[in-house]
Amino acid sequence: MSTLSDHPVPIRRWPAPRALLRLVKPWTWFPPMWAYLCGVVSVGTLSADWTLVALGVVLAGPVTCGMSQAANDWCDRHVDAINEPDRPIPSGNVPGRWGLWIALAMTVLSLAIGWQLGPWGFGATVLACAAAWAYSAEPLRAKRSPLWGPLLCGLAYESLPWITGAAILSAGAPQPLVLVVATLYGIGAYGIMVLNDFKSVTGDRALGLRSLPVVLGPARAARVACWAMTLPQIAVIVLLDLNGKLLHGTAIAALLAIQLLAMRVLLRDPLGRAQWYQGMGVLFFIAGMMVAATALRSIGV
Repeated sequence: MSTLSDHPVPIRRWPAPRALLRLVKPWTWFPPMWAYLCGVVSVGTLSADWTLVALGVVLAGPVTCGMSQAANDWCDRHVDAINEPDRPIPSGNVPGRWGLWIALAMTVLSLAIGWQLGPWGFGATVLACAAAWAYSAEPLRAKRSPLWGPLLCGLAYESLPWITGAAILSAGAPQPLVLVVATLYGIGAYGIMVLNDFKSVTGDRALGLRSLPVVLGPARAARVACWAMTLPQIAVIVLLDLNGKLLHGTAIAALLAIQLLAMRVLLRDPLGRAQWYQGMGVLFFIAGMMVAATALRSIGV
């Protein structure tokens, strides 16, 4: 079994700037930023305080999500040494304990910005920071669980930012239908997070991390992921139809139909197509989120 010591790394005193950017993974910032905007749209008006909107988007993406990625890379440095030894920490481009210090500093920054967003914004930031560390760090390390790890991640990426955006803009608790739809999309994101685990099956298996692809095997895990993404969207369609938003429900159904076609391709080769589906099929999932948010606003919840 390969370990950190099997991969000679350059001795550095300071992190490489490009490695720091890779550590916080800008390509992962979009989902929580998009979910926050969905929350804004679901209750928003033209008279919204756009300073709060912009600050919330920055907090959800570059700051808090970036922090969670740095924390995850630090806690996963031994797994990454097997799966991806060129990552910033195992490669030595972020040397020593720099990864840990950066994650901790960004946690403090997240809380400081969240404080500027009032009680709801600060409370949500506390939950987001707690979820990030609970997912990656011992002793909880929720990512060891094939159920709670991806579920926690999905709720933190999609539901929490959505509810936060809605709460900040409405200066109070969002209405029940907003909470339900936001939660459904967070549950649906469980499937997206399961697909994300496909790229690290070798290291997870070697180090005893019970990701769903390790526990069930790639084929069965991919089917679970597809059902997890599909059923919550069907529930959203039904809810919108029951509230008189047939056009919006039909639009989400059409987006779901495209996803189902992509899922057929995924299921033919789960290991080979998991990342392809994340880049293609997920786009229609998040497009449906904004359609649902628009419907909620027009319902007047």
